Amino acid sequence: MRTDHVDIYHVHQWDGLTPLEETLETLDLLVRSGKVRYLGVSNYSGWQLMKALCVADTHGCQRFVSNQIYYSLESRDAEYELVPLSLDQGLGIMVWSPLAGGLLSGKYRRGQDAAEGRHLTEWSEPPVRNADKLYDTIETVVDIASAHDASPAQVSLAYLLAKPGVTCVVVGARKDEQLADNLGALHVRLTDEDVDRLDRVSAPDLIYPHWHQADLVAGRFSEADLALHRPAR
Repeated sequence: MRTDHVDIYHVHQWDGLTPLEETLETLDLLVRSGKVRYLGVSNYSGWQLMKALCVADTHGCQRFVSNQIYYSLESRDAEYELVPLSLDQGLGIMVWSPLAGGLLSGKYRRGQDAAEGRHLTEWSEPPVRNADKLYDTIETVVDIASAHDASPAQVSLAYLLAKPGVTCVVVGARKDEQLADNLGALHVRLTDEDVDRLDRVSAPDLIYPHWHQADLVAGRFSEADLALHRPAR
């Protein structure tokens, strides 16, 4: 690669058996030696990431500055904790599988078999937990794409790029034309109404304590809280 350093090094999975102090001190050494510029994390839960940040602060180690997460219109689970945490703690959000492994590309439609690719029952990463909700979301994406003379994939990507804290999406195109189509998402400008429609159709169920907070303390929400609770315009 003709470089003597890594721009950003992501810890890709949680390790609950190795003391965090050891992991973070090793990563800190890599940064201080010049081999790594910045540190990132991926696939941590909210409490695991917050613990890592606290340990880093306590021991004077380099903090994580990037949070690479699964986040898409197929599943917005990250809005429960990871997106608000990233906004609150100043981590940039890097999205992996923004098209849910191709589910949001437009080739998977209700009552139709895809001409290529997997069948819906074959998905395990990400797991499809509510097929009807997924198909409702896809139909909305397709409708909005038609209005913008864009592809469904471009609309799905543009939606994420418009979300607070999202700095980039990691696309996994297998063909040149897929990559070119994905890059076209940069030119799609969704309206507030478009975003509202997508927000509504793909909205995650409020799990505890979020439903309780929504009932009792909505007037005290910060911008980080509103990543999950932002009202429709």
